Amino acid sequence: MTDPTPEPLTLRDLAAGPARNASVSFKPFWWEAAPRRQTPGRTIPARTDVAIVGSGYTGLSAALTLLAKGRDVVVLDRGVPGHGASTRNGGQIGSGNQKFPVKRLVALHGEKKAAELLREGTAMLDYIAHLIQAENIDCHFQRCGRFRGAMRPEHYEAMARDMEDLKRVAGVESFMVPRTEQHNEIGTDVFFGGSVLPKDASLHPALFHSGLMQCVEDLGGVIVGNAGVHHIARARSGFRVDTDAGPLQARDVLVATNGYTDRLSRTVHRRIVTIRSGLIATAPISPETMARLMPKSRVYGNTNRVFYYFRAAPDESRLVWGGRAGKAAGLYAYRHLAKNLLSVFPHLGATDVTHAWDGQIGYTYDELPHLGRMADGVHYAVGYCGTGVSRATYFGHKIALQMVGDPEGRTAFDSLTFPAFPFRAIAQAAVPIVEAWYRFRDSTNL
Repeated sequence: MTDPTPEPLTLRDLAAGPARNASVSFKPFWWEAAPRRQTPGRTIPARTDVAIVGSGYTGLSAALTLLAKGRDVVVLDRGVPGHGASTRNGGQIGSGNQKFPVKRLVALHGEKKAAELLREGTAMLDYIAHLIQAENIDCHFQRCGRFRGAMRPEHYEAMARDMEDLKRVAGVESFMVPRTEQHNEIGTDVFFGGSVLPKDASLHPALFHSGLMQCVEDLGGVIVGNAGVHHIARARSGFRVDTDAGPLQARDVLVATNGYTDRLSRTVHRRIVTIRSGLIATAPISPETMARLMPKSRVYGNTNRVFYYFRAAPDESRLVWGGRAGKAAGLYAYRHLAKNLLSVFPHLGATDVTHAWDGQIGYTYDELPHLGRMADGVHYAVGYCGTGVSRATYFGHKIALQMVGDPEGRTAFDSLTFPAFPFRAIAQAAVPIVEAWYRFRDSTNL
């Protein structure tokens, strides 16, 4: 007996429990406009100045800066270039300032260091805007602003205090939107008001990645897919890098693998825990409905511990909705995303889901990104904790400058200790348990 013909899957059906024969693509929606490009038969040169492990935003941004500084660069990836989180994210761009309340950051690092970290967060956002303009990358970059909805009245008050602290400590502008006015920002009553960071931005992540690849190749950089690195060893003239596509001698090596970090570098592996992030995309929605749901066309999120985020696809009237990926197999891993979407926009239940996909985020013990040089001389830039579009692009640029000894490579993050997880294997195994606990606290206001 043959399987029945796949049928469209509505948000209501997905939230209730999807059928196995639903016609949903498990590839990122972003790949429709920017398919992943194979690099078949490409040989690795015998030598290079810098070998970069990882072809995401970090690796490509670093390559671009190194090439501009006159270095030869080979970028290596174990899969198709750009197969990882750089083309699987939601395309929201922030400064990273949302990760900590300012008060907590000050308590952890002191007000002077907190101000430096927060200001550099806004510099990350400015850098990606500059890079896109300078390299003329067509990726729908837009300074649309971010609305973050308060799930409870007390969340709104806490956000208001935090926005005041953000302005006082780091000069970051924002404004609060009370519940009585939130329909000017979003067509839902589920939130108790919210905050807006007007300089946050959005882009098409796969088009941005493709643009970076093209820039690197135009400057003579070599990008090789299906060339997984399985060993890096000190050699007389730098490092020997053993890959699935053959060996490579490099004067310097950069590990830029973030959420796809494996045991290649034990030092980095002990400091990164991976978390799966899931996203769904809907079929096109009428422009009139989209204008009512999101009149300012911002990027959006909420204040839950296990939060969701969403936006309109660029130049298309469809929703892209993200959050944590579930543990279940197949479409059941995305069921909670449909439930979250319908809690905000309940009248979209009959809208079809066209795409569902996931990717891996790299989280650090202190929830801050890190860059630097290991004891063996290998450089790294990792740990973006879910805000990687601007952080990865900026860190790639900065670590490249550090590798060539340019003083412009200095960052406020250089002096931070990069702590390892005390029991990394246990921490990784505990991720779904911690997430379940946070979801329970979100639902019960603990």
